Amino acid sequence: MSERAAPFHCPYCGDEDLRPSVEGSVRGEGAAWECRACSRAFRLKFLGLLSRGQAAGTSPSDGGAS
Repeated sequence: MSERAAPFHCPYCGDEDLRPSVEGSVRGEGAAWECRACSRAFRLKFLGLLSRGQAAGTSPSDGGAS
Protein backbone atom coordinates (compact mmCIF):
# COMPACT_ATOMS: atom_id res chain seq x y z
CA MET A 1 0.00 0.00 0.00
CA SER A 2 1.15 3.51 -0.62
CA GLU A 3 1.35 6.27 1.96
CA ARG A 4 -2.02 7.61 0.75
CA ALA A 5 -3.82 4.30 1.18
CA ALA A 6 -3.89 4.13 4.97
CA PRO A 7 -6.52 2.15 6.90
CA PHE A 8 -9.02 4.20 8.89
CA HIS A 9 -9.68 1.63 11.60
CA CYS A 10 -8.37 -1.65 12.98
CA PRO A 11 -9.93 -4.69 11.23
CA TYR A 12 -9.98 -6.55 14.57
CA CYS A 13 -11.35 -4.10 17.16
CA GLY A 14 -12.48 -1.13 15.04
CA ASP A 15 -10.42 1.43 16.96
CA GLU A 16 -8.84 4.32 15.05
CA ASP A 17 -5.56 4.59 17.00
CA LEU A 18 -3.29 3.14 14.30
CA ARG A 19 0.42 3.71 13.75
CA PRO A 20 2.70 2.53 10.94
CA SER A 21 4.70 -0.50 12.04
CA VAL A 22 8.43 0.01 11.59
CA GLU A 23 9.21 -3.71 11.94
CA GLY A 24 6.84 -4.84 9.19
CA SER A 25 7.82 -2.12 6.75
CA VAL A 26 11.57 -2.74 7.07
CA ARG A 27 11.28 -6.25 5.62
CA GLY A 28 10.01 -4.84 2.32
CA GLU A 29 6.67 -6.67 2.47
CA GLY A 30 4.52 -3.56 2.25
CA ALA A 31 3.07 -1.24 4.84
CA ALA A 32 2.27 -2.81 8.19
CA TRP A 33 0.14 -1.19 10.88
CA GLU A 34 -0.11 -1.45 14.66
CA CYS A 35 -3.31 -0.90 16.64
CA ARG A 36 -2.57 0.71 19.98
CA ALA A 37 -5.98 -0.27 21.39
CA CYS A 38 -5.80 -4.06 20.94
CA SER A 39 -2.00 -4.42 20.47
CA ARG A 40 -2.33 -6.22 17.14
CA ALA A 41 -0.21 -5.73 14.04
CA PHE A 42 -1.62 -6.29 10.57
CA ARG A 43 -0.90 -5.73 6.89
CA LEU A 44 -3.45 -4.95 4.20
CA LYS A 45 -3.00 -6.06 0.61
CA PHE A 46 -4.77 -4.82 -2.49
CA LEU A 47 -5.69 -7.83 -4.64
CA GLY A 48 -7.12 -6.11 -7.71
CA LEU A 49 -10.31 -4.82 -9.26
CA LEU A 50 -13.38 -6.93 -9.95
CA SER A 51 -15.06 -6.82 -13.33
CA ARG A 52 -18.29 -4.86 -13.40
CA GLY A 53 -21.24 -7.07 -12.59
CA GLN A 54 -19.05 -9.84 -11.22
CA ALA A 55 -19.79 -10.84 -7.64
CA ALA A 56 -16.92 -11.54 -5.26
CA GLY A 57 -15.95 -15.20 -5.15
CA THR A 58 -17.18 -16.09 -8.64
CA SER A 59 -15.13 -16.65 -11.73
CA PRO A 60 -16.00 -15.38 -15.21
CA SER A 61 -16.02 -18.96 -16.57
CA ASP A 62 -19.02 -20.06 -14.46
CA GLY A 63 -21.21 -17.20 -15.67
CA GLY A 64 -21.45 -15.69 -12.20
CA ALA A 65 -23.56 -18.58 -10.83
CA SER A 66 -22.64 -19.85 -7.40
